[in-house]
Amino acid sequence: MKKVILALLVVVALVGSAYSAEAKSLVIVFSRAGENYSVGNVTIGNTMKLAQIVAEKTGAELFEVKPAKEYPAKYDDCTDIAKREQNANARPAILADKDISGYDTIYFGYPVWWGDIPMCMYTFIEAHDWTGKTVIPFCTHEGSGAGRTDRTLPAAMRGATVKRVTAVRGATAQNNRAAAERAIDGMLGR
Repeated sequence: MKKVILALLVVVALVGSAYSAEAKSLVIVFSRAGENYSVGNVTIGNTMKLAQIVAEKTGAELFEVKPAKEYPAKYDDCTDIAKREQNANARPAILADKDISGYDTIYFGYPVWWGDIPMCMYTFIEAHDWTGKTVIPFCTHEGSGAGRTDRTLPAAMRGATVKRVTAVRGATAQNNRAAAERAIDGMLGR
């Protein structure tokens, strides 16, 4: 009897450790504080607010993509640079990278700039192999919805299963936690 119980405990431990290894998830986010459209000056960017909710609800580790050269705090100056980067198909340097090889599910957060993800996020994407990953994208915007990111992300993240983009207005993310949580719950299937 003791041997049977011991054997069952070993099986439960092995299944539990296999499950926890399979369930590794990561939140990758780029967000910008400073002057943001319709919300004024903020210390935590709109997309970061959503990323924090995702991390809280899933237990996923959070990694913030930071450009080597910060975007200006003033909204109009930032959008001018973002447009120039997009027109040049630039890949701005980022401060740090994150090894994504050990993660199965990646929540990918970004603001929509000129209909697409910020170019520094392409820098991050192109540095990694996305094969076999499940990517669950979410973004903030002020009227453009997901823009064209529902097409650009799957094309850039070759080999990944990219889910439908969850788009939340920046003002909602910044000022209405309950509504932001409902949007994230919907994304998570809760």
